[in-house]
Amino acid sequence: MLRRIYLGLAIWGAIHPMYYFTKWLAANDWNWGGMIDAWYVNDSATGLTWDLTIAAITLTIWIVSETWVRKNWLALVAVPATFGIGLSCGLPLYLFLRSRPVR
Repeated sequence: MLRRIYLGLAIWGAIHPMYYFTKWLAANDWNWGGMIDAWYVNDSATGLTWDLTIAAITLTIWIVSETWVRKNWLALVAVPATFGIGLSCGLPLYLFLRSRPVR
């Protein structure tokens, strides 16, 4: 049951934030530089951006170090999911992949 919750959160974490990203990009001529600038528009947004960046780096270190020990190589897909989609997808995806029985 817990694995299904992790998977559901990973799917939600991929779709929900991406809805807002694509909505913003569509309204701003798909200007990726402008979106990155928006992440630093004020101290609150900058703090949140750094918070998520530090958490994503921490998660990546955990994923790599634990994958090395457990030899659960499939779990490495959570790294590009974290940086390509977001922490809200990468973390529950990793927990989903980590909780599967390792052979």
